[in-house]
Amino acid sequence: MALLTDDMQTKLVKLLVDEGLVDGGRLQAAQTEATKTSKPLFSLLTDEGVVDDELLTHAIAQVSGVPYVNLTNSLIDQSILGLLPEDIAERFMAVPLAEVQNRLAVAMIDANNVQAVDYLANRIQRPLKVFMASETGVRHVLDQYRTDLSSVDKAAAASQAEEKADEASDVKVIVQDSPISQALSKILEYAVKARASDIHIEPLENALKIRGRVDGVLREIMQLPKSIEPAMVSRIKILSNLKIDEHRIPQDGEFTVKVANKEVDLRIAISPVVWGEQVVIRLLDKSGNTFDLESMGYAGRALRAIRRGIKRPNGMILTSGPTGSGKSTSLYALIKEIKNDTVNIVTLEDPVEYKMDGVNQIQVNPDVGLTFASGLRSILRQDPDIVMVGEIRDSETANLAVQAALTGHLVFSTLHTNSAAGVLPRLLDMGIEPFLIASTVNTIIGQRLVRRISTKRETYQSSPIETQNLLSTIGYLLPKTKDEMAKVSQDLGYKDLPLSGQSAYTLARGIDSPQTPKGYSGRAGIFEVMDVNNDIQNLIVSRATSSEIQRMAVSQGMITMRQDGYLKALSGVTTMEEVNRVAADIA
Repeated sequence: MALLTDDMQTKLVKLLVDEGLVDGGRLQAAQTEATKTSKPLFSLLTDEGVVDDELLTHAIAQVSGVPYVNLTNSLIDQSILGLLPEDIAERFMAVPLAEVQNRLAVAMIDANNVQAVDYLANRIQRPLKVFMASETGVRHVLDQYRTDLSSVDKAAAASQAEEKADEASDVKVIVQDSPISQALSKILEYAVKARASDIHIEPLENALKIRGRVDGVLREIMQLPKSIEPAMVSRIKILSNLKIDEHRIPQDGEFTVKVANKEVDLRIAISPVVWGEQVVIRLLDKSGNTFDLESMGYAGRALRAIRRGIKRPNGMILTSGPTGSGKSTSLYALIKEIKNDTVNIVTLEDPVEYKMDGVNQIQVNPDVGLTFASGLRSILRQDPDIVMVGEIRDSETANLAVQAALTGHLVFSTLHTNSAAGVLPRLLDMGIEPFLIASTVNTIIGQRLVRRISTKRETYQSSPIETQNLLSTIGYLLPKTKDEMAKVSQDLGYKDLPLSGQSAYTLARGIDSPQTPKGYSGRAGIFEVMDVNNDIQNLIVSRATSSEIQRMAVSQGMITMRQDGYLKALSGVTTMEEVNRVAADIA
């Protein structure tokens, strides 16, 4: 917090009250406490949540006559960060922003500290343009010193030098502080801070390519020299307790790292490819998911159908979709919704992605004979009320899951199909009798993940093609008159839906930036939830096709994935382009 003269403090208090940023009564109480405890007034205001730290910093800058900058979402180029050493930046809580007319723009917490400004100018031998920023903003930029991927290139070069110096030896000892370990740590840290879900380490003929999957889309991070591939893969194998001398068959492992002050579980899959061994690392950030149905994107009719399904004492609730569509996350959210001390919940997973208190989770291990089928038999002897099977992969597991549902258990599981209706024929293919499917399956969820529009966005009017697509897909769902707007919005679960039949609709798109590539940040689900009622059961028994079942469900009010996506586009959650990309193969 910047140091202020008494005159500045008086002006600041007046500004905060005049602008309505602080309640007068709460300000007076904070002033009294500051007098009693000798604590700084403005630190008390921020600590007790009376005023936001960013707003307070802006107000301080205004009364101080110093320009203000908000750095909470800023990404500074590494070449600019290199102009001010990290240790100096941390000591003075000052960070470089850009070069402006031969001056270096610097943001500081205490921009009024003339001595500090003079020292910095002398230290880097150039004049400064000083801005004021909050402590949160400055620390956000300081964190970027620690994600400089240029150090990976240095580590790679050091590793190559070590290799040349050790050519006579066939055995290399990879120690914790070796260049390869440092390079791997930097790559993992960068991936966590970029919100990547996967890292792909891919050997090419003459290089090692590193890619990351952010919000479901892969993008290249960097390329490293081919010569460091063996050491990099060996280091990952050591951390995962895998065989470092096995290069012919795939291996799977896991380990946990602490990055950016939080623990991240890593799932490792190593496979031999033409030019070496490919490594795919899945990052499971245990602190980044609340498993809340509403925040995941469930709304309206879909949310009500799910909650009806999980209230039933027995039967099956199935989620479907391609790999990486959030099926397991949906199951965890359902378990969280239903979990309490009166029920025994047992899960069978491969792998156990998130550990939940109050849930008995079993890790599948085929090497010792613990498969989904054998594990499910064991689970049914443990007096469960609710059983979660990570995936139904074969007819044996499917039959056991159906028997569990028939004998009074509520069973959650997943299947790989394109839509909710496709689950039923898939179970038929696994040899389950139609009457058993009809009597056990309660609810089916079809889902995909779409990228969310970032908070930095702009609105625009839909093109004629977009308008036509909207009207042909969800036109009949939208309100026809203004009197219907509130009722329809509540029914569908989306606020302020526009009227049907308009010539254009207001849509949103994100603004491309380093933090929000192509204007997206984060992901949400698009869903279709099928309630298996008497009409659907009759179709199942008569071995109807998935398209016939889909038509019946839609006629009874089911919102399809594409429709749900378009409703989210109208609500500003995602874009029509993103919905079309993800749901290209479904109606």
